[in-house]
Amino acid sequence: MSNSTATLTASSKPADIPVVPRARISAARVLVVGDVMLDRYWFGDVNRISPEAPVPVVRVQKKEDRLGGAANVARNAAALGAQAGLLCVVGHDEPGERIVELLGESKVNGYMERDPALPTTIKLRVLSRQQQLLRVDFEDAPNHEVLRACSDRFTELLPQHDVVLMSDYAKGGLTHVTEMIGEAKRAGKPVLVDPKGDDWERYRGATLMTPNRAELRDVIGSWKSEEDLLDRVTKLRAELDLTALLLTRSEEGMTLFTDSQVVHTSAEAREVYDVSGAGDTVIATVATMLGAGVPLVDTIVYANRAAGIVVGKLGTATVDYTELFA
Repeated sequence: MSNSTATLTASSKPADIPVVPRARISAARVLVVGDVMLDRYWFGDVNRISPEAPVPVVRVQKKEDRLGGAANVARNAAALGAQAGLLCVVGHDEPGERIVELLGESKVNGYMERDPALPTTIKLRVLSRQQQLLRVDFEDAPNHEVLRACSDRFTELLPQHDVVLMSDYAKGGLTHVTEMIGEAKRAGKPVLVDPKGDDWERYRGATLMTPNRAELRDVIGSWKSEEDLLDRVTKLRAELDLTALLLTRSEEGMTLFTDSQVVHTSAEAREVYDVSGAGDTVIATVATMLGAGVPLVDTIVYANRAAGIVVGKLGTATVDYTELFA
C-alpha cells in the first residue's frame, strides 16, 4: 500500500451510526438523471410441465409493478426523505403512464421527456415460490431530439438541486452525460455516477463513481492484491479526473478511494434474499447524505447499512429513514 495513502476501516454496526436529523435529510435536493424502466413481476404457481415444450407452466395469480433503473434510484432517495427529482425519457404508452403514476406515489418529482416513437423499457420477471423463472426485456433507444430536450431541461433544473446523480443502464438516456457532468461541475454541484459498460471516458470529471467488482474489473483488469487494486484505481482516477471511487464488493462490503485515504467498511451479517437494486440503494443513500451535509467519507457507512437492509427484500426495494436508523 502506498505510504502516502492512509487505510482506515469503518465499523458498520447500527449502534455506531450517528443519526442524521430528518430535517437535514428533508432539505437535501437530489437530481437523478438516467435510464428508467418499469419492473413488472408476475407471481404464480407451477404444477405441471407444458405439453408443447419442456418448460414449466406458471398460473399467474398476482402482478406487481415497481420503478426500475434511475427511477428506483430516485425512489430510494425519496424513501429516505430527500427531495428527489428525476429527469428521464419515457414513451407515450401504458408503461410510461404507469411510471408517472408510481413516481407520484413515491413522492418523486418527475421531469419527463416523452418520445412517441419509444417503447418504455420493461423488464418482466416471472416468479414461482419466490424464485425467478424467466425475465423478458422490452427496450429501445430514445431519439436525438428528445435527448437534446433532456439536456436543455437539465440546465433549467441544475440550480434547484444540491447533488446530481447519473444512473446509467446503457439504454441511451445518458447520451450527453459528459456535457452534463461538465455543466454540473461548473455550477459547483457534486456529481455521482453509477456506470455501465467499459467506456468510462464519458464520465470524466465526476465527483464519485460507484462500480461493483465486475464493472471495475472490466475497466482496469483483474487485480492480484489490495495494493495492486489501489495502484490501478489511483491511475484510473487520475486519468478520468475523478475525486473519488466507491467500489461495492457485495459480501465484502465497500471501499472508498480518495486522494488522501482508502476507507473500507465491512458488510453487515444479514441473510441475502435478493441483490437486485442494491447498487441503486447505495448511490441514492450517498447522494442523500451528501445533500444533507454529511462528508463524503462518512456517507459510505450509511450506504453500507442501507445495502444490508435492502438485500433482505424481494426485487427492487427501498430503505426508509426509520429502518436506516433503527
